[in-house]
Amino acid sequence: MAFQILLNFFLAFVWMFLSVSFTAQSFLIGFILGLIVMFAFRRFFTSRFYLLRVGAVINLLFLFIKELILANISVLKVVLKPKLDFKPGIFALPTELKTDWEITLLANLITLTPGTLVVDVSFDNKILYIHAIDIADVNESIDEIKNSFEKAIMEVSR
Repeated sequence: MAFQILLNFFLAFVWMFLSVSFTAQSFLIGFILGLIVMFAFRRFFTSRFYLLRVGAVINLLFLFIKELILANISVLKVVLKPKLDFKPGIFALPTELKTDWEITLLANLITLTPGTLVVDVSFDNKILYIHAIDIADVNESIDEIKNSFEKAIMEVSR
């Protein structure tokens, strides 16, 4: 991915030098033309086209913002109830993520979401132990995390 970004910037600068115009507009035109050229020759790259990965990162960001807002609302509902009848607990989340940065990102996204906290990660990095302020159904919570954060992280990294 880094190679493709550098190549795109290089093509933009080459366009600037060939058109003998050193303005931001010329750079932007060269950048867009570089994107088109790289997209046309994407089969020659070993990794997928980097603009797709950038889109996946933006999708992950919006997913986190959505989950952050929904979690804040649910924690607010629990806190403002006159009778505190919530059910806190710790559950194990088996993960399909492999690399350390993927697991760290998942753990940070879960921890940054109000009402949940990653307590521990197993030695083989296959299970995350999560504390939640209110667990109605453990399997539903596991499926929710796997189908949102874990799936989005896999789209970014693979």
